[in-house]
This record gives sequence, structure tokens and C-alpha cells, in this order.
Amino acid sequence: MNRPVEIAARTAWGEARGEGLRGMQAVLNVIGNRAARPGWWGRDIASVCTAEAQFSCWNMQDPNRAALLAVTQADAQFRQASALAAQLCRQQLSDLTAGADHYYDWRGAKPVWARKQFFTKTIGHHAFYRIGLKG
Repeated sequence: MNRPVEIAARTAWGEARGEGLRGMQAVLNVIGNRAARPGWWGRDIASVCTAEAQFSCWNMQDPNRAALLAVTQADAQFRQASALAAQLCRQQLSDLTAGADHYYDWRGAKPVWARKQFFTKTIGHHAFYRIGLKG
């Protein structure tokens, strides 16, 4: 597996394995949308995924981090995440999020950053937003 595919797959698995295939695809869509608009969040798929404080599964204190680093292709969900990540890297992954570049778990408090941003849709337990566009 090449580095961008592996990092994107681990990010999708770490962030959304409980959300199923659509949830993991939506996280990958956010990664792709960020990589398409380089900025403070990164300049390519790998840097977008691993930028500090962007995807919590990569945070050193996150309990998912150890699992994220240890998961292998023996895990069916990780195989699915890997296949989707490969599509993302080939620019063949359809965007379920309507251009979103951020999301949060709507079951918790709405983050400050989301209050004045453009809501695109909800997929599973994640609410998706496009930063810089106001509704």
C-alpha cells in the first residue's frame, strides 16, 4: 500500500469505522476536499490527515491512536477503508458531503468553528460543513 492511501485509510478507519462504509467515505471526502484546497490544514492527502489537531485519531492522547497504528488488512473494515482511500487517491471517489472540509459528531456540543459555517449535510453521527461559505 502506498503512503497516502495507507494514511488516508487509517484516518477513515480511526475516525469513522463505527459509521460504516458511507461514514468512512465521507471522512475521506473531507480529506480530499482539503487536499484540493491546500491551506493551513495541509497540502496533500498525507499532510491533511496528520496535521496537528485536525483528525483526533492521530492525536497522541487519543485512545484510538494505538488501534489506528496497529490495524491490518485482516480487519474487514480496514480493507474497506483501504479500497475507498485508493479510489480517493485516484480521484475516483464520489463526494457524499457536498464539498465539506470539516465535520463533527453532532451528538456532542456544536464546536465554535461550526457556528458560522455552511452546513452541507449529516451522514451518520457526523455533521459536515464547508468552511468559509456562509449559509
